[in-house]
Amino acid sequence: MKPIQSLFRQAKETLFVGKARFQSALPLKGFQQQLLKTPFVDPLSDADLIELNTLLKWKCFTVDRKGRRFGNAAWKGKRCEPQIIPDRRILLMHERFDLTTKHVLEVGCFEGIHTIGLSQYARKVTAIDSRMENVVKTIVRCAFFGVHPTVFKCNLEEQSINTDLIAADVAHHVGVLYHLKNPVQHLLNLGQHIRLGVLLDTHYALENEATESLTANGKTYRYKRYKEAGHEDVFSGMYDHSKWLTIDDIVAILKGSGFKNVEIVETRNERNGPRVLMIAQKSQEMIQR
Repeated sequence: MKPIQSLFRQAKETLFVGKARFQSALPLKGFQQQLLKTPFVDPLSDADLIELNTLLKWKCFTVDRKGRRFGNAAWKGKRCEPQIIPDRRILLMHERFDLTTKHVLEVGCFEGIHTIGLSQYARKVTAIDSRMENVVKTIVRCAFFGVHPTVFKCNLEEQSINTDLIAADVAHHVGVLYHLKNPVQHLLNLGQHIRLGVLLDTHYALENEATESLTANGKTYRYKRYKEAGHEDVFSGMYDHSKWLTIDDIVAILKGSGFKNVEIVETRNERNGPRVLMIAQKSQEMIQR
């Protein structure tokens, strides 16, 4: 019988080969949906675009005006459709905050899809990610779309952060909170460098799932412990586990951080669990201080 480590390695290698085969099988041309004006991709030859698509380990893709793929899928069933720009949540954010005159902090830029959408509406965009790979891919993708946000590596769970670099009017916070090992402190800190409000989209724990607890600032919050794959997996958190908070606790923490008006826009069920979209805003009194 093979050692368990050998079996695990073999399964991992098989999965990797399967993903690689799926990515290489994706066509370069012929896409007919989500065609986007991409100023510095549209003029490229097919050979140049193929080179661009293979220089980095892309995990999502857009389609240029000629129906050609810029980027790649993650694997079968994961980011294997052309991405939409702008995302509906950005339109909602613009409707609520009027981004025309606002500086937006994007928490977790991944490969720049939302960064581009935000840059189409906001006065200024600062995009951060805890993985250098994602920072580089965001800079590259944004450049080819002709937008130039400020993008840099930043792990908001680390202690030594220059808060001046992440100060903004509003925060775009999608798909990040449920990957954090200390989401409570993160949300409490958010009110210190975000002036107006936050669009937050995150998985959450159901009441019967939140069987563990933590204490922050003298208060106890319940959570569900969720296993993460760590730094090597770009779709995972940076550590071995994350903590999923309940909706009630997320709302309470946001209010405690200064965002007194919290609206739950929608809840929905997804493959990995329940998810919530909410808008949190500071009161006029808080803003004027």
